[in-house]
Formats: sequence, structure tokens, C-alpha cells
Amino acid sequence: MRQSSPQQVLHNLESQRNQYALVQRAIALGWSATQVQVIDSDLGQSGQDSLRTGFRELVAAVSLGRVGLVLAYEASRLARNNGDWYSLLDLATVQGTLIAAADGVYDPREYHDRLLLGLRGMLSEAELHRLRLRLDAGRMRQIERGVYRQHLPTGLERLPDGPVSTEADLQVQRTLALVFERFTQLGSCQKVMRSFRDDELLLPRRQHRGLDRGRVIWKRASDAALYDILRKPAYAGAFVYGRHAPHPVQRGGRRTRVINRAPADWRAVHQDLYPAYSSWEQYLANQARLTDNATRYHLRTRGAPRGGAALLAGLVVCGRCGRQMLLTYQPHLRYFCAAANRAYGERSCLHLDGASVDAAVVEAVFAALAPAALALLDDVLAAQRAEHAGRGQQYADQVARATYEAKLAQRQYQAVDPDNRLVAAELERRWELALRAVSEAQAAVETCAAQPPSTTLAPQLREQLAEVRRHLPALWADGRLQPAHKKELLRSLIRRVILTRPVPDTVGVQIVWVSGADTPLTLHPPIHRAVDVSGPAALVARLVALSAAGDQDAAITRRLIAEGFHSARSRSIPNVLVGNIRRAQGQVSLTERFRGQAQIEGQWTVWGLSRLLHVTRNWLYDRIASGEVPATRHPLTGHYMIPDEPGLVDRLRAQVPACRHA
Repeated sequence: MRQSSPQQVLHNLESQRNQYALVQRAIALGWSATQVQVIDSDLGQSGQDSLRTGFRELVAAVSLGRVGLVLAYEASRLARNNGDWYSLLDLATVQGTLIAAADGVYDPREYHDRLLLGLRGMLSEAELHRLRLRLDAGRMRQIERGVYRQHLPTGLERLPDGPVSTEADLQVQRTLALVFERFTQLGSCQKVMRSFRDDELLLPRRQHRGLDRGRVIWKRASDAALYDILRKPAYAGAFVYGRHAPHPVQRGGRRTRVINRAPADWRAVHQDLYPAYSSWEQYLANQARLTDNATRYHLRTRGAPRGGAALLAGLVVCGRCGRQMLLTYQPHLRYFCAAANRAYGERSCLHLDGASVDAAVVEAVFAALAPAALALLDDVLAAQRAEHAGRGQQYADQVARATYEAKLAQRQYQAVDPDNRLVAAELERRWELALRAVSEAQAAVETCAAQPPSTTLAPQLREQLAEVRRHLPALWADGRLQPAHKKELLRSLIRRVILTRPVPDTVGVQIVWVSGADTPLTLHPPIHRAVDVSGPAALVARLVALSAAGDQDAAITRRLIAEGFHSARSRSIPNVLVGNIRRAQGQVSLTERFRGQAQIEGQWTVWGLSRLLHVTRNWLYDRIASGEVPATRHPLTGHYMIPDEPGLVDRLRAQVPACRHA
């Protein structure tokens, strides 16, 4: 005994009586009442399900040869699945079990009876398929008209006469409106959830099952609940069908996995059918924001802006493998790409200093808001409009040419003798190809018309951008803008930042703006090893040459920086580094020569003469100042140089004993 649904068990009582009356028919056919077994555990279950306990019990009993006759009100309704139906027929044939329906008794061992039972099973399955198609067609007609009674979320209710209205509870309405308002302000479900938690606010949820069915229960705000509210198009007043589809790869034999379809693939969208908590445009903006907030590196989503110091988090892309880059704050901000390491165990693609990249991109943003950049944007937009107009003219010319060729092919086809099929068939094929070319050209024109060219900057927008340009750097530097606000501003202008490193001390930065234009930059961030600096040999050679020419370390440093040289961890070159390299190359500075050598270029140094006379340098400085000892200053170092005149040393040595006696 079987009935397909619990409603049939409760309401189709006459069908139950007819099935239970089969016991009397079995007795009338010669079986005693003790030999009759009633299997009614499948009441309320579909015959298409092969996991029915009653049907499995019947198949087991038939396979063991314990059944002489199977009685059913309709034999084909024992199973709506042909596989199960034929399995039962095969077992009944082997064991000699009869199958009886309301119209007669069948012996599966007989060819005609077996053929008839097989046909009845096929027709039963086909009937079920036709019923399903008919029901699906009716449902789709209701969906196309927007009158299908779909499940409504919390905050919307269906009136008894059919129309949909907002929830009568004003607190429910205000809470749902607050969810959309805070998401617009904060930009992520996590931030909205934390704001509800801090304000001790609850979310309404209508129960659809259980003891509280039909009631609105107030629960703590969760990320999943807020995400569900923001994703439902019914809150935007739209009737939508077909947002989900079965997953193409099902596991476990049951179609339980689903995928989310893109809005362009939805079966039906009817706007303004329900009372709206937000506009349709705001709903689309929220969906784009939710998708972008998701941390899915393979989809290149940027993630929600957070409070960290990394201004380009979610925007930086590895220029080597194309993956989104990660960030770390240990020991300081750095952007790195570990995709190749995670996937293949290879070395990381990039590991770059983040502060220098952030600073360069911020400067590029400030420069993009300059008046010159705005004028350049006008030129770009004008060029795009001109290109669009030229492309439209090209498409129009293609339509005109294709139309002419189609008419020419038509005239040639009409002029040929119809009986000459060899020629007529070829001309007909050419005419069809020409008509297809006309359709393709017209489609290209429509596509071009559907993509309007970029408009010019409105005067009000230009004035706003100029105002931002004047005040933004000051606001950016004084700390009044939080990192999350800075990230929002950068994301409104920048789509991607592609990083490369052609050489160890050089980073290539390509800023892709939201308009599609790009700006290339070249940076020289701090690095760890001095040997990785570009052109170390050129730096050393230039330093040795300047030192040999007599330049001091400070002057050498200034010359090297002016010529574009730099150290590993700074854009400048410290004097200590210059001295270390010079000494490593065996170069002695003029200052050291003045201190270590007695004479330079045939003239006495103060250090050398003082050591010769065994006096202090101040003793010589006093006599140089009084004019008693002639001396000139070196043009580079400024140190005194005393001419090696005849008798000078003897005269000074004669003054030394008197000085010591005094």
C-alpha cells in the first residue's frame, strides 16, 4: 500500500479503503486470512524513491520465495522508477510470484503478461514525467508574470488576498532599514555586526518551523544573518527567480549542492513588486561591495578595508604570477607573494618594502588630482569619444556594405533558372551567408550603441576635485583620516597596483586606475644587502676616482648622490660608507695624508713639522698667526701647508729650547 504524500494519507481516505480492501480479494482468490500480509509502511512516500522500507521488505520477501501473489490497487504504482520496477519483475519471474492489479492477475513468467507489465511501468514513469513538465510549465508561467508565491523574508508578509506588504511591527521595519543604512556607512558585514553588538541591538527572524512557527524571534546579529539580509533582492522590492542552480558536480548521488548564478543568468526579475527597504540601484551596489569584500585571492577580490597601516591591502598584485599579494607587519610593513610557494614549494615571487610603495602610490594619487592631470583626463575622454564615434561609423559602413551584398546575392539568386539546381543551390547559400553577415553587422552596431562614450567632467565635479587637491595632502598628513578612510579613498580611484622587481634594488609599480588608464612608476626601496645595489662597481669606481682627485668624503658623498647613486637602505649615501669603501680600495684621504705624512707636494704639514720639532701644533699655529712662519691653506682641505724654505727648520728649532725654559 502506498500514497505519495502525507496529505493524501490524511485526505484521500477512499483510496486507502480501496487498497485495504485488497485483503478481501486475496481471500476470495483462495488464500487464508493468516497468509495475507499487509505492507503499509510506505504510506505518505513517493513511489519514485527506491529507499522505501515497505518496498524493500516486499523485494526481500519475493527474492526468498515466500510470496505467491502480490496485490496492488495499480500494479505500476508499486514503483515509479523503471529500475526498481524491472528488478521486482525479474525476481517475481524467477520465483514464480504472481502480480495482481484491479483489472486482473499477471504471471511475469508469461511473455505477454511480462510485456504488458513492462509497458505499464514505462507508461507510469512517462506519466510522472509529463506531470512534472506540466507543473513546471505552470510554475514558469506564474514566474514570468511575477505572481508566483515565493517564500518571503522577514520584514515582508503576504496578505490573505495575495498582495505583499511590509511587516506590521514598526520595530522590525526600523531594524531592517538600520541594517541597510549601516552597511552603506560602514561597508562590510563584520563592521555592521560589531556595531549591532556594541549597541546591544537584535535582529528579527521569522520562524518557519518548530514550536515558534510564524512568530518573529529576536536574535543576536550574526555575520550569516546580515549577509542573508543584504543578499535578498526582495528587500529591494524585486521578485527574482533562479538565483541558485544545481552544482554541475554532485557528490553522494543527491542533488544537494547549489551554486549562485550571476544576475545576468537569473530566470526572471520583476522590479517594484514588493515594498522596498532599499532601492534596486543600492542593492546592486551592495552586491558588488559584498563580492569585493570577500577574501578570495583567486577571484582577485580586494577584501574589506581594515584598520591596518597597509594602504594598498587588497590592491597589490604580483607582476610575476598575477596573484593577489599578502602583507605582513613583522618586522615592518612588507608586501609579499607566496602563491608559488604554497602551490609548488618554490621560492616566493616577491617580498617588498610596503612603506615606500604606499608613499609612491599616494604621491601619484595627489598628482592625478592636479589641474594638469584633470586637463589630461579631458584629453583622454575626448580621444575615447572620438574613437567611439569612429568605431560607430565603421560599423555603419559594414552594415551598408553587407546590405548591398545581400541584395546583390538576392538578385543573382532570383535571376537564375530554378531548374538549374547546381547553380541555384550555390547562389542560395551565398544569399544566406550575406544575410547572416547583415545580422552580425547590425548586432555590432547595437552593441556599440549600448556602450555610450565617456562624458566630459562636469564643472561641479571639476571644482570638487580641485578642492580635494588643495586640502587632501594636509588632511592626509595631520592624522585626522583613519587608515580605513584612506583605503576607501584610494579604492575609489585605483583598481589594481601591479608590482614587479626587475633588479634587486628596483621596484616597478604600475597603477591601474578605475578608468582603465595606468601610470608606471619606478622605486628604489631599502634592501638588506649592499651587493644588491644596482651598479656597485660603478659606484666604487666613481668613488675611487673622486678620492684620487683629492675630494673629501663629504664632497664625494654629495657628488655621488647628485649623480644618482644610493646606498642599500637609503636614498642617500652616508659619509661612513664612503670612508669604508675608500679604505677598502686602499685610498687615503687628504685629511689622513695631512695627519700621517710629514710633507705633501714638497711642503711641510703642521703635523709633520710639529713631530720633527717635538712641539705641539698650537705652538706652530701661534707663529703662523703672527706671521713668523709663512703658510698657505690647501684649496680642498683648508689645512696649512708650510714651504720648505732653507733655514726655516733651524730657526724654529733654535726657538724651541727658550720656549721650553720659559
